[in-house]
Amino acid sequence: MPVTTLDPKTALVVIDLQNGVAVLPGAPHPTSDVISKTVELADAFRKHDLPVVLVRVSFAADGADRLTGRTEQPARSGGGTPPAGADQIVDQLAGHAEDIVVTKRNWGAFHGTDLDVHLRRRGITQIVLTGVATSIGVESTARAAYEHGYHVTLATDAMTDLNASAHENSLNWIFPRLGETGSTAEILALLG
Repeated sequence: MPVTTLDPKTALVVIDLQNGVAVLPGAPHPTSDVISKTVELADAFRKHDLPVVLVRVSFAADGADRLTGRTEQPARSGGGTPPAGADQIVDQLAGHAEDIVVTKRNWGAFHGTDLDVHLRRRGITQIVLTGVATSIGVESTARAAYEHGYHVTLATDAMTDLNASAHENSLNWIFPRLGETGSTAEILALLG
């Protein structure tokens, strides 16, 4: 179902648009396009005095807080030390004192963070999600948001994955069960 409405108390939640992720090519959308679309949304949310939440993933230098479960596929990061500044929000989105920054150490932005507290104390009933990767951080956050009782809207052209098939699977099979989807332009029209 395409996006039908935005609640008066809606927040933009941006997943992992940080320096270490911005260098990834993205599929099917280039990561640079996702950043541009997210900037459009963030500017509009700020203009309407709606919260913008910038979620970043970061780990301790010794890696002690990294996920360690046994998996068939190793983590992309390989557990090495990321370059300095890799966990910093991209310049195009950073620098707005009113924005909320949440640091996560898991795929999703709810578990182990204060995201839910930030949203509930502001009376937020709906979130619009953007970011990277569609099938990992964005989908995990969308699932948790739905489980927490938020209305969920997913900006389909303001997210991308490392694998186009994984992106399409989330858009076609998972997101319709968690909320509504729409383009950046459709969401901006509803804000107007």
